[in-house]
Amino acid sequence: MAATDPYRDEPVDYSAPAVDGAAVTPDNANDLTISSRALWIGGAGDLKVTMKGMQGDAGASITLVGVPAGTLLPLAVDRVWATGTTATNIVALW
Repeated sequence: MAATDPYRDEPVDYSAPAVDGAAVTPDNANDLTISSRALWIGGAGDLKVTMKGMQGDAGASITLVGVPAGTLLPLAVDRVWATGTTATNIVALW
């Protein structure tokens, strides 16, 4: 699923609404096609992600523990990891 994000190095107005989205299949080897501006968590659990980072720098990998179902997380994310993620029904918004 490796693809080039045409907006990778562009600034994002995170106060603007999302314009598109896609279901996320957590993956240890591949980034999202386009970095998210937010993640919707449909089913409760832990969420391991790699943040987008800033100005070309790689983002940190973090685990959010106990994310409740129905949570909208305003996170710029490059990857949702399979290992360490137990949350389900994840949707990336951009």
